[in-house]
Amino acid sequence: MKDTFTLGGREFSSRFILGSGKYSMDLIRAAVESGGAEIVTLAVRRANTRPGESILDHIPAGVTLLPNTSGARNGEEAVRIARLARELGCGDLIKVEVIHDSKYLLPDNYETVRATEQLAREGFTVLPYMHPDLNAARDLVSAGAAAVMPLGAPIGSNRGLAAREFLQILIDEIDLPVIVDAGIGRPSQACEAMELGAAAVMVNTAVATAGDVPAMAAAFRLAVEGGRRAYLAGPGRVLDKGAAASDPLTGFLGGGGEEHVHG
Repeated sequence: MKDTFTLGGREFSSRFILGSGKYSMDLIRAAVESGGAEIVTLAVRRANTRPGESILDHIPAGVTLLPNTSGARNGEEAVRIARLARELGCGDLIKVEVIHDSKYLLPDNYETVRATEQLAREGFTVLPYMHPDLNAARDLVSAGAAAVMPLGAPIGSNRGLAAREFLQILIDEIDLPVIVDAGIGRPSQACEAMELGAAAVMVNTAVATAGDVPAMAAAFRLAVEGGRRAYLAGPGRVLDKGAAASDPLTGFLGGGGEEHVHG
C-alpha cells in the first residue's frame, strides 16, 4: 500500500527527516543514506563553511533540502534568511525557526506566525517550528503553513516526548501534517511519535552524537517505519484495571479445578 505524505505539492515516502546541524561533513552522506531520508534540513549559514567546502557537496543527489532560518531572533530576520535561501537556489521550501530565548531555546510562536504569514504570501512552502500550543497551531494554519513542527522536548536535549499530551492534541485537531521536531533522543521515542499519528519526525542530535552514526540513522529509519505501521494497523485496547486472557484456554486459571487442564 502506498503511504506517502505531501508538503507543498511534493510527495515523500520517507517519514524520517534528518537534521544536518551537528554533523562533521564526512558523516552526513552516510547518515542520509543509512536513514533513507528524503528531506534534509540545512542551516543557511552552513551552506558554505569555508572556501572550497560546502555542506551541499556531501548531501546525495535527489534529496530535498529544507533550509531553516536558524539564528533568527524575530519574524523579520526569519523572512530575510528565507529569501536568502531562495536566492541561493534552495527553492521555496523553508523551515521557520524564530528563537530569541538563549537559555531554553524555545521557539517564539508569535513571531513565527508573523514570519509564516509573510513567507506564505511570497509563495514559500512554510514549515514552522513551534512550541506545541493548539491556539498557535491554528494561527499558523490560518497564516498559510504547509505543516506544523512542534517540539517534543527542548532542542538538542534528547529527552523524548516531554510534550506528549500536547502533541496528541495537535495531531487530533490540526488538519495539516504534524512533524515532531526537537528532543527525540532514541529510536523508540521516534516510534512513539509515529504511533501517536505524527506525519513524520525530524531528528538531528540523537543521530549526530551517536557512537555509530550510520547505524543509529538506520535504527531510526526502522523505528519510524514500525511506528507508522503500528498507527495504521490500529493499536489494541488498553485496560485501566485488571487483566484479560489472551487465549480462551487460559480461562482455567480462574476455574479452580483440575478438570479444566488439558493434557
